[in-house]
Amino acid sequence: MREALEVLSEDPRFTELIDRRRGLERLGGGATWSEGPLWLPGENAVIWSDIPGNRILRWSATTGEVTVDRADVEFTNGRTLDRQGRVVTCSHGRRAVERTEPDGTTAVLVDRFGAARLNSPNDVVVASDGAIWFTDPPYGIIQPHEGHPGEREYGAHYVFRFVPDSGELTAAIVDMEEPNGLAFSPDERRLYVADTSSALRTDGGGQHCIRVYDVDSDWNCGNGRVFAEIEPGVADGFRVDEHGNVWTSSADSVQVYAPDGTRLGKIPVPEKVGNVCFGGPDGSELFIAATTSLYRVRTRTRGAV
Repeated sequence: MREALEVLSEDPRFTELIDRRRGLERLGGGATWSEGPLWLPGENAVIWSDIPGNRILRWSATTGEVTVDRADVEFTNGRTLDRQGRVVTCSHGRRAVERTEPDGTTAVLVDRFGAARLNSPNDVVVASDGAIWFTDPPYGIIQPHEGHPGEREYGAHYVFRFVPDSGELTAAIVDMEEPNGLAFSPDERRLYVADTSSALRTDGGGQHCIRVYDVDSDWNCGNGRVFAEIEPGVADGFRVDEHGNVWTSSADSVQVYAPDGTRLGKIPVPEKVGNVCFGGPDGSELFIAATTSLYRVRTRTRGAV
């Protein structure tokens, strides 16, 4: 019999989001470091990245099994679906954002900002107009087990907006140290971006926060400010539900924040959490990529479309 889900509630609103009758389920493992989970609605499955293992893993809801989806994938990280249902992926190894077509072929969409190569695209979302937004921290070029050693050719770490039809690439946010996870609010009037510059530092410095930016009708970002400071750990990756709540990774749990920045509570996880996504038949299942394993929590909300 599955035990009730352990949660640490800090706000009455949290009880409305969690089905505590269903426990934290470990669906499978075998990864070295798990990131970039994505629910594939047409395949009833989740794929996610084992970055140091240089492979993509797959959990099938039909069979309950974990298999290797693809190997030798050039250290993929975050991924999402575009408006046509194609998988858009960040590649540390290729320093690029890629798209996988229905026939299984993968092509590079963008790998340069002007004449300079990108650093190592990390996480990605697609807006309602089809534009691809992604973060570009240095982790794939400064950690040999997550990519290939390289230089910061444009000398910074930006959040970019890429328009596939025109090929236009714009630096949308330029005031962060090391942008990582990102997600829009349900109405796309806010963009949340994690700054994880403290992740590899040993001196106690750097950022471990989620920032939020207002987005205008022309997709310009402004009024950047701290939304939440994440303790312990960092907001490596997160997703937003239909009510605008932010479900984010941290060192020991998934933390949940209301749109006003109040931390509602946390779901302890026995491994360090890398990233999360919503999925399942009705979008109410939260999948958690945490170090070696993929976990699932049943919620009473759904991921924002």
